[in-house]
Amino acid sequence: MNSLESSLYELSRLFLAPVLVLILASLAYAFYALGAFALEAWQRLRGRYRSRLAAHQADRGGTSDDLELWILRRLEALRIVSRTAPMLGLVATMIPMGPALLALTRSDAQAVGENLVVAFSSVILALVAASIAFLVLTVRRRWLLEEMRAIERGGEGS
Repeated sequence: MNSLESSLYELSRLFLAPVLVLILASLAYAFYALGAFALEAWQRLRGRYRSRLAAHQADRGGTSDDLELWILRRLEALRIVSRTAPMLGLVATMIPMGPALLALTRSDAQAVGENLVVAFSSVILALVAASIAFLVLTVRRRWLLEEMRAIERGGEGS
């Protein structure tokens, strides 16, 4: 390998640990959001849910555009996780593939296996995080838009 290729390889290796940390953070956030979502769903089924959107509207007033902006802010983290986690998984998959391929040329099956475990585990966890975040995002967006419509029509926002 020439010096440019070696530099690129070493630079990409620097990103593995931060990307793995971001994947774990995304997974933790996705499970936190799933728990909050399950609690909210249970409260809605029992008729005990108190709309934060309606409370925001009652406190601050505003137009439909203001309510939409509040909804976007509330859903922003879920949207970011659902869109970036698969990309982080891809990055975390590709970085260990270089050393795995080099180990394969040396017939070092153990090093190949160690690198592939990191690669595939990280992409699986990233996809799980993205899937959970997307599920929560989709349903929660519908709930919030239904609440906004109820507020606009003069209802209580359930």
